[in-house]
Amino acid sequence: MIAGAQHDELAILSIPCPVPVFEASSTRIYSADVKLESLFARNSEFLVVINDIPPTVSISATNLSLLASQITMHTVLELSASSPWHPQRHASLPVLQSEEDKVNQQSPSAQPGEVDLESIQAAVRTILKAVGEDPDRDGLKETPRRVAKMYAEMFEGLHLDPARHLQVLFAEEYDELVLVRDIPFTSMCEHHLLPFTGVAHVGYIPQGHVTGLSKLARVVEEMARRPQVQERMTHKITELIEAELQTTGVGVVMQAEHSCMSIRGIKKHGSSTITSAFRGTLKTSLSSRNEFLSMIDTRSRG
Repeated sequence: MIAGAQHDELAILSIPCPVPVFEASSTRIYSADVKLESLFARNSEFLVVINDIPPTVSISATNLSLLASQITMHTVLELSASSPWHPQRHASLPVLQSEEDKVNQQSPSAQPGEVDLESIQAAVRTILKAVGEDPDRDGLKETPRRVAKMYAEMFEGLHLDPARHLQVLFAEEYDELVLVRDIPFTSMCEHHLLPFTGVAHVGYIPQGHVTGLSKLARVVEEMARRPQVQERMTHKITELIEAELQTTGVGVVMQAEHSCMSIRGIKKHGSSTITSAFRGTLKTSLSSRNEFLSMIDTRSRG
């Protein structure tokens, strides 16, 4: 038996149509192993008599298009509004629903400023099919959901304002370099959507007030959670700290290994990319900049 609600192996399925072709005026019958994708251009409701579907497959209106190339229908009736089988006239027939659809109902489509998990899941299924995989086999059934959750986590910085971490300041006459080094981060290269991972060294020269040391690490973490290039990330962190803390000088050095270089293309495992950005005194004063660089030099660490 097919998982989900059933009624004599009949289900009313409402299939969305991006470009309506015509308005059905009568009931049309398709039979003899019709492929469902051939019907997607229709702006209609369909009654599907399901035949020869593996018992583990569950079908719903939202995921039929993704299964179309793998499912053969025995009989498909295209319904007009006057048909006795139209959903408005036969509401007692339930729609078959998959576990994925149940999750999506609990987590509705994203609002502006949020991650659209449902769209990501659909896209991942499309990619898996495009590379020749079966997204419905046991090992891949939950992959779209997992990937969507992963992207939501990796890109959450797009919907956060890291400047909020620098709003609480403490009056302090200290006017020497403050440096937090070896802040771990993972970001996503925007060219291949592959991660790059490394450490950031963030320093500034206060001007009458300081911020909590953990706040610098939080800024790096949230700035990392978005698709970008390392060069831009370095400059954005520097500009943010300079603007929010009103410092005498700011310096940021980032060192990372890019998987787009290590696992594909030239495949240079172990290579690292170093970027830097300086503002104020740390840019104009060679001695101040050298002090910063000497403090992050790995050879000076004991």
